[in-house]
Amino acid sequence: MSQLNEILEFNKSFVESKEYLKYSADKYPNKKIVILSCMDTRLTELLPKALNLKNGDAKIIKNAGAVITHPFGSIARSILVAIYELKAEEVFIIGHHGCGMSKVDYDKTLENIYKRGIKEETINNLTHSGIDLKKWFEGFSCIYDSVKETVSKMKNHPLMPANIKIHGLVMDPKTAKLELVVDDNK
Repeated sequence: MSQLNEILEFNKSFVESKEYLKYSADKYPNKKIVILSCMDTRLTELLPKALNLKNGDAKIIKNAGAVITHPFGSIARSILVAIYELKAEEVFIIGHHGCGMSKVDYDKTLENIYKRGIKEETINNLTHSGIDLKKWFEGFSCIYDSVKETVSKMKNHPLMPANIKIHGLVMDPKTAKLELVVDDNK
């Protein structure tokens, strides 16, 4: 069952009662930071609260695992746009314990793809086109190594200014405790 009607109904009331006014913010982040974090639902409200962030304080980018898989993909582009166009001066890569990307099993994912109606022919066509779905869906085994690798990809990006600090952290989604993995101030 779709949530669309419920969302639209709530939104109409939200707009009519001008609830949006308390979330008014500028497009430039107040704290001049950009965060790459995981899309895990446990972090939706927890992460900003644990970092003392209010609406408008930071650019927050989310994806599966807080991972940059391609140096010229949409995540790296978003971070660079935040720096060059939106005045961000510091980058935080924040992974978390118990991340679903650490348990991705390609064979199981492929099985689920087929169960959802995608034909084997489609998978074969992608494979013959040079797309390595196994690598594309690949997760990671160690969150600390994953965060370090993502920090390194951005730190060594050819378009990253040398004066931008890029830090790596890992959060416990149960307690919100942060562990510093990469301190770019040193």
